[in-house]
Amino acid sequence: MGWTLTTSLDDFRTAAGEFLAADPAENTVLLTILDRLTRDGLHAYGDRSPVFGWWHGPDGAVAGACLRTPPYGQRLGRMPAVAAEELARRLAADGERPDAVGGEHGTALAFAAEWHRTTGITWRLDHTERLFRLGELTPPPAPPAGRARLAAPADRETVAQWLVDFCVEAELRAPADPFADADQRIAAETLLLWETDGRRVVALAGASPAVAGMSRIGPVYTPPADRGHGYASALTAAVTVHAQSRGADEVLLYTDLSNPVSNAIYQRLGYRPVNDAAEVAFE
Repeated sequence: MGWTLTTSLDDFRTAAGEFLAADPAENTVLLTILDRLTRDGLHAYGDRSPVFGWWHGPDGAVAGACLRTPPYGQRLGRMPAVAAEELARRLAADGERPDAVGGEHGTALAFAAEWHRTTGITWRLDHTERLFRLGELTPPPAPPAGRARLAAPADRETVAQWLVDFCVEAELRAPADPFADADQRIAAETLLLWETDGRRVVALAGASPAVAGMSRIGPVYTPPADRGHGYASALTAAVTVHAQSRGADEVLLYTDLSNPVSNAIYQRLGYRPVNDAAEVAFE
């Protein structure tokens, strides 16, 4: 029983790969990060090496997993609260100081509370999200004029700007190099754009590559001046179909619980709640 931490992606996959794949919904973030690291290298998110971890439960089986890709915060996969608390003590003893932790709501708060007890560092709940899983897709009955299409190299500047705008609005850390991020997503064919009949691009939506039969929708972004016309709904339906066509048996997405409009939109499309997630910032 206890945590094993490593900087070896191969060791992590060997030890925790089966555990992660057994629950692709609750481990969706870890799976998509691992896919990116496998495709683009260990420094896809920053100059410092990622740290991976897995937790053996009382029966000796892997029952929890986590990772951190600096400069981003600690990310928790599925695990019991006791494992999250033990991880907080282990990282504190190792001298680690992540500036945030994210994961399933109860698990993230258990980590934060133990982090405060162990280090004295205070924390605040930064934002909460709800994880949705697609049931049966119900496209909008009256979609707006136009069409969904893959983002192309010619869209690079627009995509890079919208990726930053999305992060600013959602209060997320923007990519260090938005143009490199745009290039990677465009090359991987993970982004769709909604184009009006006048060939004006008005919305963006992405879907992660299918991993363990799972793909996660996001980001979904419409510039403020073009909102209220149904572009995001139509494009989310289109990118959902795109994810399924590329091997996704399960399609997931996160919504900000403070945004009732997006939560209602996704449920009308056929997405159903799975659980709530929390992002905690350490002060």
